[in-house]
Amino acid sequence: MKVELHLEPRAPAGIPAMSALADAQLVLFFLSPEYADAARYVTGLQQRYPQAQLVGCTTGGEIAYHEAHTGTAVSAAIRLERSVLRVSQTAVTGMHGSYEAGRVLASQLNDATLRLVFVLSDGLQVNGSELVRGLTEHLGAKVIVTGGLAGDGPRFAKTGVGVNGPPVSGSIAAVGFYGATLAVSYGSVGGWIKFGPERLITRAAGNVLYALDGKPALDLYKRYLGEEAAKLPGSGLHFPLSIRRTDDMPHDVVRTIIGIDEQARSLIFAGDVPEGYTAQLMRGNLENLVDGAADAALLALKHFSAARTASGTLGILVSCIGRTLVMGQRASDEVQAVKQALGDVSLAGFYSYGEICHHPYTGKCGLHNQTMTITLLSEAA
Repeated sequence: MKVELHLEPRAPAGIPAMSALADAQLVLFFLSPEYADAARYVTGLQQRYPQAQLVGCTTGGEIAYHEAHTGTAVSAAIRLERSVLRVSQTAVTGMHGSYEAGRVLASQLNDATLRLVFVLSDGLQVNGSELVRGLTEHLGAKVIVTGGLAGDGPRFAKTGVGVNGPPVSGSIAAVGFYGATLAVSYGSVGGWIKFGPERLITRAAGNVLYALDGKPALDLYKRYLGEEAAKLPGSGLHFPLSIRRTDDMPHDVVRTIIGIDEQARSLIFAGDVPEGYTAQLMRGNLENLVDGAADAALLALKHFSAARTASGTLGILVSCIGRTLVMGQRASDEVQAVKQALGDVSLAGFYSYGEICHHPYTGKCGLHNQTMTITLLSEAA
């Protein structure tokens, strides 16, 4: 496998016309919503990689090489030597259509030789938990599923996914990677700290949380946020929610707010928040988040035995927009921690509204928030 990365700055300088990887089969691109001309950028990619399928999304920030960026565009061109890939796309018409969208993608990609499905989804019109359930219930048990939900910085106004064109709202794309020579691994860790009392989710429907301990969920968040409550939902990223079944202590997942409903006094999350689960607020600091990113890299390496070279292995990083708000200008610290752990691996990715990966304890795929999620992809010799 060969990989070629390119970082396009905030002020477009133009994608180089020539490439040593002109016969790449796939280009993943991660595009800031602040980027000046998305159509021009995608056209430039098509000219540079005329044989490639282009799959990308809007972001809450971009990752390239060993740095975190904002306002830029990042691309990773991939040429497989002994494996094959296939791209699938579908529309999602709202939260209620998320499971069906996952089922459609799975049916289009499923095959006995399928090893990995990498998913990019609209970040505001989907229930990530249901999307993942639709995928995993219709794929083979051995298929790895990773990816993320598109972002829009801290604005939560409009997100998009593009296949051979600029990102558009209401779209989901998936890339299937096939073949026995593929080496695939993953890791996903948060690094957030729980605080305050545990509370029972007493009223919820899907990804909408109405009440904790019988009290309006929005009121609880506003009390903790104080003056920052006026900036919801963006300010809620500082306080994600850890949820777990009451009888399942180690296997909690994290949920992040993507919207609020003032009239219903409710919070809208990227994934399910089931009634009867225990919930607890979380907060983070720079050191813990950086340590979590490094741990995710070590998990990814644990089951990754392929020979790695600078051009031969791609690490796709999907981190959460909430992490950048805590780390601020030091967001690159977590990327550098991953780079240090992985060594000579090409890194590209984005900051998301939700991360898709298998749980480090259960191995079950799900929708996560506030994690650093890493997918390693290469071809065995």
